[in-house]
Amino acid sequence: MLLDPFQSRVLFRCALENHFAVLAVNADSPAAVIDCLEAARECDAPIIIETSLWQLMGRSFGHGDAALGMARYLAELTVLAASERYRDVPVIFHTDHIKGPETLALLTGAIRGLSFGDTDLKLRPSTISLDSSELSEEQNIAHIAALCTAARDAEVPVTLEMEAGVDAGVTPIEVADRLLAPVEHAHPGCLHLWAPGVGTQHGFSDKGYPFSPAAVAQHSARASEICGRPIGLALHGSSGLPESALREGVAAGVVKVNWSSESLLIRSRASRDFYAAHPAELEKAHKSWKATAMDHGVQSFVAARYVPRVVERIRVLGGAGQAAVVRTAIGT
Repeated sequence: MLLDPFQSRVLFRCALENHFAVLAVNADSPAAVIDCLEAARECDAPIIIETSLWQLMGRSFGHGDAALGMARYLAELTVLAASERYRDVPVIFHTDHIKGPETLALLTGAIRGLSFGDTDLKLRPSTISLDSSELSEEQNIAHIAALCTAARDAEVPVTLEMEAGVDAGVTPIEVADRLLAPVEHAHPGCLHLWAPGVGTQHGFSDKGYPFSPAAVAQHSARASEICGRPIGLALHGSSGLPESALREGVAAGVVKVNWSSESLLIRSRASRDFYAAHPAELEKAHKSWKATAMDHGVQSFVAARYVPRVVERIRVLGGAGQAAVVRTAIGT
């Protein structure tokens, strides 16, 4: 089931109250989306499928047109999430690294609803964030406020994650006051995730991860005070983070864990290994060349290696078995 903005808020509250985090995978192909849903189904867990601008612009979705990519991504995920196989899996579709001049047009359009041709069908993301790494604090506030205004004008709900604009290091606690308070005051009830720096960083690094569970707890508590409701943290840059740190983060208030670099590496290495293991079958004279060359062959090989790793990640975050809790909480 693809969750709407209201149901997504319930999921985050469940995660905070029941001390688990939802894995948020940057899935850059339809096959990766299916593999994530398979993993969530296997361990009865909720899952977040999120996309960044480069995926919306990529050949698997928009082929240079981010709005088309968003519509196609949402349409495919809507069909999958409503299918018999995945209808019991609580799924959030989240916009992740969206930045640049198309940011506001793309996201406000998504909030208003994406349609197909002359149909009345409107598809919307479950939750939304934008990449604030290149924005000043004033610009960050203005961008988030613009999304809130677009939702108000369209008379639709919006559930937002606000970033602190820090890629590495620990965000000072006073930044929460400077960023969250103005948005909450002007647009109460829209913010439901806070993403400060807590010692992690995007991508892989040989410098180690000075992760701070104490910073997680402090920021979750302060964000909750500012907004007047429980606010969990979104953890950016979890690839390479040890399992012990992930568990500590969840215990301290992390409810969403982004996963991209390691996910991409697992899939790309599996693809490499598939083709390396089948050179003869890719010769046109071989009787199995077509089965080897078809996308299903390599994607099945990748899935056999990838899905267990997603399951493992979900279990580390405490998400296994929590889909039933979420279904009860949202009344389905």
